[in-house]
Amino acid sequence: MLWLLAVSLGVGVLIGAVSVGGILLIPALNLLGGLVIQKAMATALFTFIFTGAAGTWLFARRGSVDWKVAVPVCLGAAPFGFIGAWANSRFNAPALSLILSSVIAFAGIYTLWGHNSARQAPFAQQPKMRQALLAGIGVVAGFGSGLTGVGGPALSVPIMVLFGFPPLVAIGSSQVLQILASVSGTVGNLQYGSIDLRLAAIVTVFEILGVIAGVRLAHAVNARSLRQLVGVLCVVVGAGLTARALAAW
Repeated sequence: MLWLLAVSLGVGVLIGAVSVGGILLIPALNLLGGLVIQKAMATALFTFIFTGAAGTWLFARRGSVDWKVAVPVCLGAAPFGFIGAWANSRFNAPALSLILSSVIAFAGIYTLWGHNSARQAPFAQQPKMRQALLAGIGVVAGFGSGLTGVGGPALSVPIMVLFGFPPLVAIGSSQVLQILASVSGTVGNLQYGSIDLRLAAIVTVFEILGVIAGVRLAHAVNARSLRQLVGVLCVVVGAGLTARALAAW
């Protein structure tokens, strides 16, 4: 239990700092908490409702949530978390997870070794096209969240950074997304799976403590360092998801 709580604290730090890192909680719940992998995924996703709420409040207090970006992403993600959870119970989840993990890893590699100079996000002068793009990112992130249990930001942050959105904007928006995608996926899990509420309650407390520290870290480093941190975490998460998908296959 002590090791599980330590991992939960670390996961919270990563969620607060870069919104990516929820993948680490799933194997911890599986290996240290004794949950089967499907229940570990569902339980982890449930805890992300509360880490998302804490992160959103802390980022909003610092004026780091761009609501014009966050709202369309969330609108796209909200219904697709449930669909992702349904797909997990009906289709070849490892195959779909492998596709999603490849997207995350590619985005991380591009972030690290691609065009590192700052560039403007697309459709800056075309609000409707920009909103459509953000909604599409939300659809992918919400579906991936319900399917894999890693939380929407694991997909939304690398994709948004890939498209040229500033890292802090991507992270702040993804804190809001995390709430809706996790709620949507959890509703699906309650219908098609199961959640260990007792273990989730304990883990969530330590995750939130980590989120508080992580948000401070995100605002203490410069944009380039934050971008590199996002890239490294995306490569690690993508590799981890790939390994898990291949093992399940």
